[in-house]
Parts: sequence; C-alpha cells; structure tokens
Amino acid sequence: MQLVVARIGRAHGIKGEVTVEVRTDEPESRLGPGAVLSTDPPEAGPLTIERGRVHSGRLLLRFEGVNDRTAAEALRNTLLIAEVDPEERPEDPDEFYDHQLIDLDVVTRGGTTVGRVEEVAHPPGQDLLVVRREDGSEALIPFVTEIVPEIDLDAQRILVDPPPGLLDEGDAEPESHAATPEGDVRNGSEPPTSPDGEDGAR
Repeated sequence: MQLVVARIGRAHGIKGEVTVEVRTDEPESRLGPGAVLSTDPPEAGPLTIERGRVHSGRLLLRFEGVNDRTAAEALRNTLLIAEVDPEERPEDPDEFYDHQLIDLDVVTRGGTTVGRVEEVAHPPGQDLLVVRREDGSEALIPFVTEIVPEIDLDAQRILVDPPPGLLDEGDAEPESHAATPEGDVRNGSEPPTSPDGEDGAR
C-alpha cells in the first residue's frame, strides 16, 4: 500500500536542498538517508534521499541527482510516497491510517445513521471526515475527540457526537457540544491520524 509521507516545498539554498512538509510521525525511518520514494506526479521520481537535516524547525532533504536550486525548485509540490504493508497498524491504538477509516459507517450517539466515510481530508486547521450520506449529500465532520469519541474497526463503525448545526437539524444530539473545537494540523493524506487531529506514527 502506498502512503504519502511528505510534500516537497520550496528550494533551500543553491545546492539542491528542499524544505518538506512532513506527513509522518516517523520521519527517521520514512525519510531517512537511502529511502527510495515514489512520487506524485510519477515522472518526478523515484527519488532517493541522500541526506536530511533540520533547519529552523523544518526538515530539509537532498535527493540523489538533485544538485542545484533549479532542479530542487522543479520538485516543488511533489508528493513523496512510501510503500507500506497494508497490514501495518499505528503503534498508538488511538491513531488510524486513513485507509482504515474509509467505508466505515458513521452514526450518532442517538443511533441516527449519518452515512459512510468517503475520504479523510487534511486541510489546514484540522482533519475532516468526508461522509457520504444516503441521499448523496456530503457531511464534513471535524476529526477531533470531542466530536468523534469512538472508532470501532471490528464493528466497522464510527460514533459521532455532533454539535448543533454541524449536521442537519434532525441529526444533532441535544447533549452535543456548543462549539466545534479546533484540532491540530494534520499533514498526511494517508498517514495515520487520531481523533485529536494529530499525526500518528507512520
């Protein structure tokens, strides 16, 4: 299975280094020297990491064969993709890979069926469960513990406690929270995540 582990940002310096937006909590293994990564777009890779270092709180990578700023800048916005065993699971039981959540049924505490998870989106601010409802409409549910208190992979079910106004009027639970909490930024499009909006170990 392929998982996005980073997105290449702008070039840094003149010797081929690039900044990367890390989408894994295991950069030492996923983004270490010698790692060979597929890319999106595919014609940009595969890329082999020559070395990496942290500068001003950001990870910088240099790839084999990318030796100047022009070549580095040409890789900007390229996604780095690692091959991962589909049976692999995050070490933390409260963290999940995106693919584990796809197609799970979403129900409220009161037993109302919301729909089925179609996608896990990762916009700035907090992760979102994109839920396809039975009528074909789409519901966006912030993936934070206050709203998503329970995920049962065995039962293929996600329990949600939506605040008033998040879903249709009839689906909001009376005991729900009055405001949608903010989650942390999640960086991965298919790395593990937790309902707290934090990246998990990938």
